[in-house]
Amino acid sequence: MNVNIHQSWKQQMQEEFDKPYFQELASFVREEYRKNTCYPKGKDIFNAFEYSPFDKTKVVIIGQDPYHGPGQAHGLCFSVQKGMAHPPSLINIFKEMQADLGKPYPENGDLTSWGDQGVLLLNATLTVRARQAGSHQKKGWEIFTDAVIRQLSSKREGIVFLLWGGYAKKKASLIDASKHHILTSGHPSPLSANRGHWFGNKHFSQTNQILNGSGQQPINW
Repeated sequence: MNVNIHQSWKQQMQEEFDKPYFQELASFVREEYRKNTCYPKGKDIFNAFEYSPFDKTKVVIIGQDPYHGPGQAHGLCFSVQKGMAHPPSLINIFKEMQADLGKPYPENGDLTSWGDQGVLLLNATLTVRARQAGSHQKKGWEIFTDAVIRQLSSKREGIVFLLWGGYAKKKASLIDASKHHILTSGHPSPLSANRGHWFGNKHFSQTNQILNGSGQQPINW
């Protein structure tokens, strides 16, 4: 697999790329893309890392799986490409942002501007077969993305980790809470949000308060 990933991440993760599990994963992904329709496009698999270099990352949002419908996924968790309808979780993310910050609801579901400001929009699994949610889970991606979180935790300080939902919350064990900030809430999916586990978490304003407090530029959500 021709890994198109920002140089800063290449340096940090080279050890992982050289491990047997990653070689097997790369073979699996290559074969899947050859035989089936998969998302995101090959060039976009590592987009999250392209937009948010290792040394510039100050917020991490953890998703689980890329969207598996056509034209949606482009390598950033929860984000969809310009012009696409907003999926339910993204609608609830924008509603909470609207309520928390008093901002208008965004027309565009492309979160690239967040990535550009140092928000790493990291899915635990970076690829998926079309129309088959979870089809590339447990093939090695989770080992790699856990290593990404560990690397940020050990080599950086003062990052805000936003862990939304049960799956993301389990990643807290990979993060040194004495060096970083961990904010948790329910998942923005309708099932969780409608039970009162998402709305009102104020994670957007809280993140900016933390960044301001440590002398970092807040995120223009």
